[in-house]
Amino acid sequence: MPDSIYDVLLERGFIEQVTNEEEVRDYLAKPGATFYVGFDPTADSLHVGHFVQMMAMAHLQRAGHRPIALLGGGTGMIGDPSDRTDMRKLMNIETIRHNVESFKKQMGILLDFSEGRALMLDNAEWLIPLNYIEFIREIGSQFSVNRMLTAESYKQRLERGLTFLEFNYMLLQAYDFLELYRRHDCKLQIGGNDQWSNIIAGADLIRRKERGQAWGLTLALLTNAAGEKMGKTVGGAVWLDADKFKPFDFYQYWRNIDDADVIRCLKLLTFIPMEQINEYAKLEGQGLNKVKEILAFEITKTVHGEKSANEAYKSAKAIFSGAGMAENMPEVILTNADRQTPLLELLTEAKIIPSKSEGRRLMAQGGLYLNDEPVTDYDYVLKDADLTDGAAIVRKGKKRYYRLFFNEG
Repeated sequence: MPDSIYDVLLERGFIEQVTNEEEVRDYLAKPGATFYVGFDPTADSLHVGHFVQMMAMAHLQRAGHRPIALLGGGTGMIGDPSDRTDMRKLMNIETIRHNVESFKKQMGILLDFSEGRALMLDNAEWLIPLNYIEFIREIGSQFSVNRMLTAESYKQRLERGLTFLEFNYMLLQAYDFLELYRRHDCKLQIGGNDQWSNIIAGADLIRRKERGQAWGLTLALLTNAAGEKMGKTVGGAVWLDADKFKPFDFYQYWRNIDDADVIRCLKLLTFIPMEQINEYAKLEGQGLNKVKEILAFEITKTVHGEKSANEAYKSAKAIFSGAGMAENMPEVILTNADRQTPLLELLTEAKIIPSKSEGRRLMAQGGLYLNDEPVTDYDYVLKDADLTDGAAIVRKGKKRYYRLFFNEG
């Protein structure tokens, strides 16, 4: 059993980098530590990448610590150059405010903002009124341009062009940390691994201006076993907002992830005890498919509520069994010899699509779906992750469903 909340986060795979592990362990050893995570309102919904950070915040809050969810009403007007190959599109104030309000509603999914339990703040409160000359004298004088240019977030942009507007971002984020230290005794900043340079800058600024101790910790990004970012579909990001990404599609996204990613997602995205997850890790094949259902149900329940999770589970079962739609869902029996055949070819041979050229046109128009995910790769071959109880569902257009079933005999 982990001895501390730090060990809990470590065991579940959250922690990537930390400024001083021993000191951060000590800071989190007793309840009452204050930490913050920043969320820039670049859209009107949080997505599953943010969800990892929210889960880490929830674990820490459950251990008795106080989270600050800092919404970037101010920094959102600049745009973070981290992990970007080009400049973010500048948003107007009305859009930023709308996005901030949307974030506020979603933060309550995992965090308790009742009196004294957590804070939700907007950095526009102190950034918008700043006097530029005073800011440059007080804060800008503490930064070395040479050192800033060694930051990964800036280095990768220098060849393509880094605007002076974006160059200010590190100063503003560091100033956020300083303000939270002064106002709320916040001594720990947590962020994505791409925020490392900005976090260090804030901790250094606190030491210089206040002679105080402050630390930084970065969290793992949500990636698959191949190291590629998860949380993206052909249609875009996997949003937490039900209007932007339907609960059924949300459920199906997690139900259809690769086998290699299931255990990591259980650790990061659910509160299922590690003892249970370690038992799940021993399973293979159909046993692991059951675990995927557990993963999908748990995440959907957390984000959209138990009712939506139950509905998504029942709908998925109904579709894959053909229950309630049997008259509208012809079944195509496939053999193991078909497993390496491109989906487009299988559908053409089964007369679901009249020709390969018609199938390519359908794909290009976004009219062909596999398990409710658009298919755009003409050479796509069915994977084990696409199958539930040996079957996959193809949708042609809006209403025509077909059940592809592998006969193992």
